[in-house]
Amino acid sequence: MEKSCKISKFFILCVVLGVLSVATIVTLWAIALTDSVEIVAPWDKYRLPDTLKPDHYNLTLWPRLTVNAQGLYIFTGKSYVVFQCVKETDLILIHSNKLNYTKWGDDHLAKLSALGSTPAPTIKKSWLQPTTQFLVLELNGKLAVGESYQLDTVFVGELADDLAGFYRSEYEEDGVKKVVATSQMHPTHTRKTFPCFDEPARKAVFHITLLHPRGTVALSNGKEPEAVTQTRFEPTKSMSTYLLALIVCDYSFISAREGDILIRIWARRKSISEGHGEYALNLTGPILSFFEVYYNTTYPLSKSDQIALPDFYFGAMENWGLVTYRETNLLYDPLTSSNGNKERTATIIAHELAHMWFGNLVTLRWWNEVWLNEGFASYVSYLGADYAESTWNVKDLIVLDEVHRVFAVDALASSHPLSSKDDDIQKPEQISEQFDVISYSKGASVLRMLSDFLTEPVFVQGLSVCISYRPKAVDASDMELPGTVHDIMNRWVLQMGFPVVTINTATGLITQKHFLLDPDSVGSVPPSDFKYEWIVPIKWMEAGVVQKEIWLLEKEALNNKLTSGHWVLANINVTGYYRVNYDLGNWERLLFQLSTNHQVIPVINRAQLVDDAFNLARAKLIPTTLALKTTKYLSKEIEYVPWESALNNLDYFYLMFDRTEVYGTMQHYVRNLVTPLFQHFKTITADWSKVPDGYNQVNAIRMACSSGLVECQNLTKSWYSQWKADPDNNLIHPNLRMTVYCSAIAAGGAAEWDFGWDMFKTATIASDADKLMSSLACTKDHELLNKYLRYTLDSDKIRKQDATSVIVYISSNVQGQTLAWDFVTQNWEYMFTQYGVGSFSFANLISGVTMRFSTKAELEQLQKFKEDNSKIGFGSGTLALEQAIERTTANIKWVDENKKKVWDWFLSEIA
Repeated sequence: MEKSCKISKFFILCVVLGVLSVATIVTLWAIALTDSVEIVAPWDKYRLPDTLKPDHYNLTLWPRLTVNAQGLYIFTGKSYVVFQCVKETDLILIHSNKLNYTKWGDDHLAKLSALGSTPAPTIKKSWLQPTTQFLVLELNGKLAVGESYQLDTVFVGELADDLAGFYRSEYEEDGVKKVVATSQMHPTHTRKTFPCFDEPARKAVFHITLLHPRGTVALSNGKEPEAVTQTRFEPTKSMSTYLLALIVCDYSFISAREGDILIRIWARRKSISEGHGEYALNLTGPILSFFEVYYNTTYPLSKSDQIALPDFYFGAMENWGLVTYRETNLLYDPLTSSNGNKERTATIIAHELAHMWFGNLVTLRWWNEVWLNEGFASYVSYLGADYAESTWNVKDLIVLDEVHRVFAVDALASSHPLSSKDDDIQKPEQISEQFDVISYSKGASVLRMLSDFLTEPVFVQGLSVCISYRPKAVDASDMELPGTVHDIMNRWVLQMGFPVVTINTATGLITQKHFLLDPDSVGSVPPSDFKYEWIVPIKWMEAGVVQKEIWLLEKEALNNKLTSGHWVLANINVTGYYRVNYDLGNWERLLFQLSTNHQVIPVINRAQLVDDAFNLARAKLIPTTLALKTTKYLSKEIEYVPWESALNNLDYFYLMFDRTEVYGTMQHYVRNLVTPLFQHFKTITADWSKVPDGYNQVNAIRMACSSGLVECQNLTKSWYSQWKADPDNNLIHPNLRMTVYCSAIAAGGAAEWDFGWDMFKTATIASDADKLMSSLACTKDHELLNKYLRYTLDSDKIRKQDATSVIVYISSNVQGQTLAWDFVTQNWEYMFTQYGVGSFSFANLISGVTMRFSTKAELEQLQKFKEDNSKIGFGSGTLALEQAIERTTANIKWVDENKKKVWDWFLSEIA
């Protein structure tokens, strides 16, 4: 039954972003602190009490860029924080981790002073609480409500290479070792740099001074004056501790202005002199201008610095006014970087600059709402990149990169809602765990859906109300929705998963059900207040003609809207966050349309049909052979998005069957399927003498070579051999390099691998080094793979930021699967304790090395790994481990049920 009601387009952020209370989502310049529950021992809890409110910090740091007598790199510091007492207390808790303090004259770790007329109480006792990461000060009297106080400390910390807090990065330039002191404060590492109230709601102004060697430059969030060895920056805006950035380096920069904003791109001197920062510089101004219009709010700072770092765990970090990046994500070399590198640079810059408003100006109160911050930035990054590069159609890629990607995780019984309760997220490792594919990709997908059914102009108008904090009517016109936005969005935000919408064209009935990849896991699904039902916006077409949008609540009838014998297609352009199933008759009509004239169906929906079919088959909702049939038309398809969707889904079949007899017949089928695409690109590139823009020629060569097309393998071997003969003259097109490297190294032996390793170690362009790092894992030689695994334990060979990625690359190679898993199980304690902030990668590592698991023996190994390491822990990989167990259980059942059917189908198709 179709139900609607009229609502005004007047709404603020709480409507736009899931209609959660503004008081529980965001903090603006003036922040109201939440009440904390009464506790017996506050220092044994992980959250700060609500008694003190920081106003500003004054911090001086001196990082030593050479080792001391003990062989350590250190930094020394002194700081004070001015705070106001908002509730009477005789206790000061301030975050501190891995800092050594100089005691004051009264033998305490800090000095307390009053800034008003009321004297400060003396300190009774001071100590460090390592588990909860607090510096604790018990007082002999109570702090007075409304009075301001100053807390002084002097301390020493290690400038370690652990990628956390204030840390050390190293590189070599012109044969000289260079050391960079840099920072990663997000989410809970500012406390490792100086004592602070390290929660996002505790905003304050930062007065920063950095001491640094002559000839180096110091950077922070605020503008720096001209200085030789001491840089005192302008005070920051009031901001969260996690947004602080501190850098001392021997870098150079290029600059430009966008209105009153100074834009600078910082990198190694050679990178700047060779022009690798030009693309980022040219991109930043337009993207900032786009977001000023999008948010209807001027960029709040006078400068926008962006810097490329040799050692950096994340892809990038949105520090206010000084954004930090991995080198490969900021720098672009037209001669060696691929189209993919260029697109990634554009979208990551757009993601980080989007945070300058949403995240930095308007900030989460607590980490349980990470999805708002990261999901929103992920969504609008496609809009910003699309504005800057309007010919790329980059907005289409959100379906592959975000929607389809997160479906795979959100269809597990071990998934979780976008929003969590405050009390569920307490420890630093629990905070880290929030930065997962659900927060980023599902957040982006759900917000895209919201923007679509509200329309983008209305969505943007509501957003500007939040950013400016000026409640007003957004639009006088009305729109039809089946309920309030609050009712609609709560179902998508507060319960995990998503529905499969089933359309029966014979009866005209539409229904929905919680979609689970393993239907037998339904008993493990936690209860939901909404009973796993959603209010679903459905855009649909019949025989290529778009119909009026409808809303699905529990069920809906289309029987009076259908024409007999026509195919129906729902979720046009995949704007809705759900999968679609049909009766078998409609599936057959859609397959016939694909085989006769596939272009009648929108390109994104051609990708959707493949992705939905394969996943519906895994959930036992349609036959597996029906899913395989959706790939048959691809011999006529030249567009990237459908091909990428198909290859992503066929990858699952490779993972399940590349150690069985099914593998050979599947290779034969895929080779037949991809050969026309390979020949198409061979023709339009004049026998590969020129390479067109776009991604699908990469798929053509990658799959043709990997499936055994001899012509392709000979081509990649000859290109690699030419480069090997003349290392200074790499003629392989940047778009094809990773594919060519991988194919040639897989077909070769030690000589090809050693050459690739030498080129990796001497690579001066980060993006080319990344391609080689991935491709070195393609070898079939077990000895070489084991050597490569051992290299991940040596940061002189593989940087810590890349270690877990290399292990996952090796595990994706069927020859390296067991080797990688054994390596992880044998070295888990070392990885867990030594990788520092790299613990964020434990989820990717555990997921990556277990993706192929599909036997009872592997399930037992996984369970034993969990048991054996329970005392060590799994950090941010805890949930990933549970998902790996669930996924392996489902894989075992799927292989048992489908192996013979799949083999028979491939045999019939290649006969």
